[in-house]
Amino acid sequence: MMQVTIRPIQESDYAAVSAIWRDVLDIYNATEQSVAEIYAQMAQDNHYHTFIAETDGKVVGLVTVVKVLAIGHPGGYIKMNGLGVLPEYRRLGIGKMLMDRVEQLALQEGAPYIGLASGIRRTEAHAFYERLGFQKTSFWFRKNLE
Repeated sequence: MMQVTIRPIQESDYAAVSAIWRDVLDIYNATEQSVAEIYAQMAQDNHYHTFIAETDGKVVGLVTVVKVLAIGHPGGYIKMNGLGVLPEYRRLGIGKMLMDRVEQLALQEGAPYIGLASGIRRTEAHAFYERLGFQKTSFWFRKNLE
């Protein structure tokens, strides 16, 4: 059986993490440099957390979250900004392990729930989240200003 470690991101992970953002999460402009710049900014704010799934010294997945403060939610909540597992490592429980770590963080932070948005065409991901107890409660809208 494969040994998987879930741990906080390190600078040495940036190349592998940028590949996951590009190849798994379809963030085409994710380069090692852009990942390094963004994570350097996130490291300055303790509301941001990124956890890595590693097996045999290889980064095979990630989840990144931020604690959001909002009126009506005095403890804030955890917003997931991305979850990705390399295709050859899917259906092995790694995504669930990453989400379990996020749940632990939410409990530590006193956040009563975890929220996320998922691309409308990512039906397999939707089924995964529903199996973990997530409920569809809204639509996500965005307006590009570029």
